[in-house]
Amino acid sequence: MVQPKEPQSYDKQLVALGRILQTLREEENSDVLIDTVLNYLKTEFDYSLVWVGLYDRLEHRLFGKGGMIPVGDQSFLKQRFNLQPGDILEQVVIQQRALAVPDLREELRGGDWRKAAQKSGIQGTVIFPIRYRDLCYGVALLGSTAWGISPRSDEKARLSMLLGELAAALFKIETEWQRQQTKHPDVPLLQLLTQMRSLSGLGPRLEAVVEETHAFIQPTRTNIYWYERERRYFWRRLGNRQRTVGFKEANQLTSGITVQEINGFYQALMGDQIVAIGEAHSSLKADATSRLMQQIKARSLMAAPILYQNELLGFLAVEGNTPRIWTENEKNFIRGAAQMIALTAPLDEMESAIAQIRLDRELTSEIARSIYSEEDWKNTLKNAADTLCKRLKVERFLVLLYEKDLKEFEVSYQNHPSNRRPFAPLLEALSNTDLKMVQKSTGAISIENLDTDVKLLAWRDRFLEAGVRSLVLCSTSIGQPLEGLIVVGHEAPRGWNRVERELVKVVSQQIGFILHQWQLQRQTEQLQTLSQSMQWGLTAMQQTHDPTLLEHSALQQVAKVMEVPLALLVAWTPGQTDAKLISSPPQSDRFAANVETAIPIHTDFLVQWTLEKEGVVPLSVADLPMNSRRWLHGAGIGQILAIALRTAPEHQPTGILIVVDQAERRWADRHIDTFSILANQLAWTRRYLSLTQQLTTQRLELERLNWYKHRRLEDVQRSVETGLKRLDELGAPKEPLFATRQQQILRQLKDAIASVNEVIAAEQWQFQIQTACITLITLLKRTLERVDSVIKERQLWSQVHDETNINIGGDIPKIELMLYEVLLDACLRSSVGGRIDLWCRQIDTRWFELSITDSGQVESRLFTELETGRIDWLAPSILDHPPGLHLLICQALMKQIGGEFNFYKLEDGRNTSRLVLPIAGTATLKSKSRGKP
Repeated sequence: MVQPKEPQSYDKQLVALGRILQTLREEENSDVLIDTVLNYLKTEFDYSLVWVGLYDRLEHRLFGKGGMIPVGDQSFLKQRFNLQPGDILEQVVIQQRALAVPDLREELRGGDWRKAAQKSGIQGTVIFPIRYRDLCYGVALLGSTAWGISPRSDEKARLSMLLGELAAALFKIETEWQRQQTKHPDVPLLQLLTQMRSLSGLGPRLEAVVEETHAFIQPTRTNIYWYERERRYFWRRLGNRQRTVGFKEANQLTSGITVQEINGFYQALMGDQIVAIGEAHSSLKADATSRLMQQIKARSLMAAPILYQNELLGFLAVEGNTPRIWTENEKNFIRGAAQMIALTAPLDEMESAIAQIRLDRELTSEIARSIYSEEDWKNTLKNAADTLCKRLKVERFLVLLYEKDLKEFEVSYQNHPSNRRPFAPLLEALSNTDLKMVQKSTGAISIENLDTDVKLLAWRDRFLEAGVRSLVLCSTSIGQPLEGLIVVGHEAPRGWNRVERELVKVVSQQIGFILHQWQLQRQTEQLQTLSQSMQWGLTAMQQTHDPTLLEHSALQQVAKVMEVPLALLVAWTPGQTDAKLISSPPQSDRFAANVETAIPIHTDFLVQWTLEKEGVVPLSVADLPMNSRRWLHGAGIGQILAIALRTAPEHQPTGILIVVDQAERRWADRHIDTFSILANQLAWTRRYLSLTQQLTTQRLELERLNWYKHRRLEDVQRSVETGLKRLDELGAPKEPLFATRQQQILRQLKDAIASVNEVIAAEQWQFQIQTACITLITLLKRTLERVDSVIKERQLWSQVHDETNINIGGDIPKIELMLYEVLLDACLRSSVGGRIDLWCRQIDTRWFELSITDSGQVESRLFTELETGRIDWLAPSILDHPPGLHLLICQALMKQIGGEFNFYKLEDGRNTSRLVLPIAGTATLKSKSRGKP
C-alpha cells in the first residue's frame, strides 16, 4: 500500500482533489492540464515513478508528456513509445482497464519501461487508462521501489476521478479542435449564390463557381466539363489548373472524353451520384476507375453531375495529383456548386430554346394538318417522317403496329436512306419487363447506346444489323392499351434531350390517331372477311352440287381468308386406306405439294396426329417425318395448320384441311377461329353433298331397275296371254295335232318364265350387264311387233330406211326394251294417221346410228331438261313422270351400256330420237327404201 508523503486528513485530500478537478474543468490548454495532473500525482501520492503518455490513434503509439523517475535521463519521459502487440501498454490501451505489475523489472512485456525500471530500481507498478466514452486518450504509469504495490480504495477513487476528468477535458479540447478544422460548405455556398446573382452571362458565373470550389476544396485543379449529346462526349469547358494561371476556355475536340470510354462514370452521373476516387477508395469499378484516371491524368478525383430536369449538362470536377480522402463536407459543397450551375445554365440557352420550341410547334402543327387533310395515310406518314427526321437529324423512322394476340410488332411503315437495309416485316416479341416499360411509360423512352443499354434486348441485334445505334421510341396511345410504337433511330450513339423526347411524344400521339383508325378499319375488314367466309359456306351448301367443284373453290377461299400461299385437302371416304390430295393453286414453286401421291391414312404422321387432336393443330415443318414430307415438299413451307373434317362425334372424319406458310408466319387467335369455322363448314357441306349424291344415285338406279323389270314383266304377261289364248284354240284333246301344239305352247311359256327367273336371280337390286349380239333386222322386227297394236290403233304409217344386216352387240334385252320405249313414245305422241320413220346409218366400224322421227307434240322443257339434267331436285320436273321419266332412264341406261341417246327437234319441226348402238360385227347393206331424216 502506498502512503502519502505527509499525513493528511481526509478533508484536506478532498479539498486538494476538488481544486484539481475544478482546474481540469476550466482549463482549455492540454499541456497545462497534463502539468496540473503531474504535479498533483507528485504531491498527493508517494510514488517513485510518475509518467503520463497521450495516445496517438493514427500512429498507434504513446508520446510522453513528462513526470518523474528516480534515476536516469528525465528526457526518457517525453519519448514516443510505439505500441507493439502483446506489450502491457497496448493491453491497457486496448482493454481500457488498469493493470498492476508486481515487478516491472521482470516483466517481459514491459519493453523500454523494463529497461528503465532495471536502471532506476522500480518494482511494483500500476498502469491506469485515461478514457472517456470508450475512447482511450492515454495512460498514467505509477511505480514504486517496493514489490507488488496496490493502491488503497480511496486512492483508486481519487485516481479514477482525476484521470476521468482529464479524459473529459481532452475530449472537449479535441472536439473543439475538430470543429475548428472542419470546413462548412453553407457559408461559401451562400457567398457564391450572392456573387452569381450579380453576374451576367454563363461564362462569368462558371468562373465564379470554379474559383470558389477551388478555394474551398483546394485540389490540384478544378474543371467544368460540358456534355455533347449528339456525339456523346465530354469536353473541358472551363478550368483552373494553377492559381496563377487563372481561367481559360477549352472548347476543343482534343480535350474531349467519349462516353464509350467511361461508360460506368457516365451512368453514375446520369443517376445523380457523386463520383469520388481517392486513396484506397473509388465509387466505380476498378477497370472503370483506371480508364477514367488515365483520361484526366490525376490520382484523385471528385465529380458532381450538372443535371437539369433529368438531362445531363456536364459535371464539375476537382482533381488531385496525389491520393486524397474526400470529406462529406467537400462532397456536399461540390454537389451544391454543380446544382447552382444546373440552375444557371438554362438561362443562357433560353432564347435559342424558345426559338426551337416555336419551330417544333410549327412542325407538329404541320403534321396535324397533314393528318386531317391527307386521305392517303402512307403519304401522311411519309411527310411526318421526313419532317421529324430532318428536325432530329436522324436516319430512321419506324411505325410499329402491336399484334396483341402474338405480342409481336409489325413494321407497317418505315423511312430509311436508300443505301440502308430495311427492317423485316415483323419484330420479335419483347420481354415482359420491356413490354411493361413501354406500356406504362408516360413519355418517350430514349436509348443512347444500344451496345451497352440493357433495354430492348430482344431487338438489339435487329437494330444493330440495320445500323441503328441509338433511338427514341414512344407509344402511340399513352395511357391506353398499346396499339403501336413510333421509333426514330440514329446510326451513331447520341444523347436525347427533353425537348427532343417531348417532340417525339407529340408526333407519336398525332400519328396514333391514324393508327387507331387504321386498326379499326383492319378489324372491320377482318370481320367482313370472316362474315364472307361464313356466307360462302352457306351459299356453297345451297348451290354447289359437285363435290370436286366444292373442294377446289373451298381451298381457294380458305387460302384467301387465311392469307396463305397454299391450302390443301387430304380427302377420303370412310373405309378407304389411301387418301387423295387436293391443292389450291400455289403462289410459287416454294409452296407446293405432290397431288399425285396416294397418302396412307393409317401410317402418315400428319394425318394421324391431326385425327388424334381436337380442333386446330399448329405444327412446324421441322416436326414432320419423311413420310409426310414426301407429299408436302415445298421448300418455302415452314408453318402448318391442320384440322380434321368432323361433323359429329359419331361420324367418321372424311379428311383433314391444311394451310401452310413460311417459317416466320405467326398464327393469331382470329386465324385459328376462322380456320376452325371454315373447316367445319367444309366438312358439313362435303357430307351433305356426298349423302345427296349417294341417295340420288340410288334413286336413279332403282328407277331404271323398276322400269326394266316392269317392261320385262309386260313381256312375260304378253307371252303368257298369247299361250293361254292358243291353248283355248286347240280344240278337243283327241285331235291329232293337240299334243304337239300343247308341247310347243308350254315350251314358249317356259322360255318366258326363264327370262324372268334370270332377272329375279341376278338383278334384284342392281343391273348386270350381259353381252350378246343380235342382227339389226331381228332387233327392228321384234320392236315393231311390240308396237304393232299401237300403230294399227292410231293408223300410223311407218317405214325403215337403209336397213342393214349388221350385228348389234351389248346387253340385248335392255337395248331391245329401250328401243321399244323410244318407239312407243314416238307412236303415242303422234297424231292419228301420222308417220313414223326409222333411219339406219353406220357411223364407223364400231358404232351404228338409229334415228326415229315423228311429228308429235312435245313440250320444249323435255328437250332442255334431258340435255342439261335436273337443276333443282325439289322443284317439280317433266322428268318426274312418263314419258320424260322413261326417256331419262333410257338415256342413263344407254350411257351405262356404252351407247348414246339424244332427243331433239329438227329444223323442219320433226322430233328425232337418236340412238347410237355398238356394232358386234360387219354385214352387207341391203336397202329397202331411201330417205333422210
